[in-house]
Amino acid sequence: MPTALITGGTAGIGYEFAQQLAAQRYDLILVARDVERLTSVSEALAAEHGVSVETITADLTAPAELAVVEKRLADASRPVDLLVNNAGYGLKERFLTNSIEAENGMLDVLVVAVLRLTHAALGPMTARRSGGIINVSSVAGFLPRGTYSAAKAWVNSFSEWAHYEYAPDGVVITALCPGFTKTEFHSRMNVSRSSAPSFMWLDVERLVREGLADHAKGRAFSIPSKRYKAIVRLSKLVPNAVLQKAQSLGRK
Repeated sequence: MPTALITGGTAGIGYEFAQQLAAQRYDLILVARDVERLTSVSEALAAEHGVSVETITADLTAPAELAVVEKRLADASRPVDLLVNNAGYGLKERFLTNSIEAENGMLDVLVVAVLRLTHAALGPMTARRSGGIINVSSVAGFLPRGTYSAAKAWVNSFSEWAHYEYAPDGVVITALCPGFTKTEFHSRMNVSRSSAPSFMWLDVERLVREGLADHAKGRAFSIPSKRYKAIVRLSKLVPNAVLQKAQSLGRK
């Protein structure tokens, strides 16, 4: 049975990845900070799908804990076939309102962890000429919307480069770029569903299903729904200065 390692695998998009991959008969390695939730989710997945579920309790902003996940990915004797870099969060306030510690912590999870875990996974994957990595990014990475968007722009660029760089070595790397998705992500930021029109909200089950299908087809990007594909196309046509001005309208 193949094995998938999922960061942030106990909630939201990461949990849906765990559900769908377990249904496809993947053994799982779930990485998260909350020990109680990690234990309950892993036990439930193992019971429901009859797969092995390994857990790693780790805060990806802590270098020593991140190193534990890197070591597991680099262990060629226990190969990981698919890495899903999903862990992430956003900050609601504007840049100067946030502390630099909060901004740096977000960067550690969204960028540094993706960089280091991808590096750790690629070693054994390229050696055996087989494997896959899905980096959960965001449509925000195509738009000028603060440090979260800047971090996701890095994930998009890094993933696209790595996709072409390591395809000849048998590794498929895909950036999954959701928009507003019906998960805990926004509620944890204290952002309500009314912050965007109802038609902009994506169903997480369909998002992950299409993301896995695009990855299986060897695509560099998976952008869900016609509406978000249109937004990405438009973002490439409209100058960033215009987009920035439009989103700033009405700001106090």
